[in-house]
Formats: sequence, structure tokens, C-alpha cells
Amino acid sequence: MHYRIITLILSVDTKREVMAVEQLSLKHGLYAGSFDPPTTGHLWVIERGANLFDELHVAVAVNPDKKSSFTPSERVEMLEDMTKDLGNVTVSDFENIYTVRYAEELGCGFMLRGLRNARDLDDEQTLVAMNRNIAPEIETAFLSGPDDLLRVSSSAIKSMIGPEGWENEVQPYVSNLVLNALKQRFTTEKLN
Repeated sequence: MHYRIITLILSVDTKREVMAVEQLSLKHGLYAGSFDPPTTGHLWVIERGANLFDELHVAVAVNPDKKSSFTPSERVEMLEDMTKDLGNVTVSDFENIYTVRYAEELGCGFMLRGLRNARDLDDEQTLVAMNRNIAPEIETAFLSGPDDLLRVSSSAIKSMIGPEGWENEVQPYVSNLVLNALKQRFTTEKLN
């Protein structure tokens, strides 16, 4: 079995850090989300996850009850473009299955989650407890991004679209492919 020692730092804010050192079997991890659209914050987590795990699966979770701006295949394409230089990252989508069950199907021992703030941590701890009841053998690892990415979310990006010059304001937070897709989607919706 492949073992590494890692330090997990859960940064709730800049003043408090909780550190835990554990011996973990790091082999395969799953980072799942809606990624509608994928942002530089998502990419930061993916890059760190690619360094932590021998193989990282990035999965677009499809929720048919949620109105998405992009189709699952469009989001997979965006993520594949963003991760094309990361040799140990694969991208897929899934629906109608619990994320922790999808992790089991892929043979992942870990689920990777990004944290932006204390509210995220509170929500994630609830999910961890539920996931442990379903699949106790799968652990969850949290990563907290740098200060300049803590406010970046797909919802925040979409809320910036519209006013004159929005492209320049959104550009630092998304890849060129995502920016072009947002421009095209915004222009198409504006024309209809």
C-alpha cells in the first residue's frame, strides 16, 4: 500500500488555522461539483489535488432539478481543457447516484473538497457525516484556497455578467475557453 504523510490545513479565516497530521493512504481522489462554470478557484483545488493523489478524478455532478447555464458535456469539456497539462487528472460526469457512491465506483479512497469560508466548512461537515454513514471507508480531505480566490464561485462569476466591460472583470477568474463560452451564452441569451 502506498503511504504518504500530509498536513491538512483547514483555514476558516486568516486568523485561525486548524492543522491535522495523519498518515493517509493516498492513491485515488474524487473532486466533484457542479462546475457551472469551472473557475480558477476550482482549478486551484484540482492542481493541489493532482499533487496529493496518484490519480484525481474530477466529476461534474448533474442535478436535473437545478437549472444550469452549461450542459454536463460542456462543463466536462471546459474542465478537460483546464486540466489538459495534468497527466493524472481525468474528467467525467455522473447523475442519479450519491457522490460518495460514485467515489466507490471509481475506486477512490478520498473525496476532495474546497473551502472558502466558515459556512462552507459547516456545510461540508454535515455532508461528511452523511457520507460516513453511507461509505465509512471513504475519507474527505479539505483544501482552503489563497485569499485572492476565497470569494470566487460559479454563482459570483455569473452574477458579474451583463454590465458593460464585464468580460474584463470576469477574465481573471475563468479560463479563456470558459470566458468565450460565457460571452457566447450571454450574447445568445441577449439576442433571444
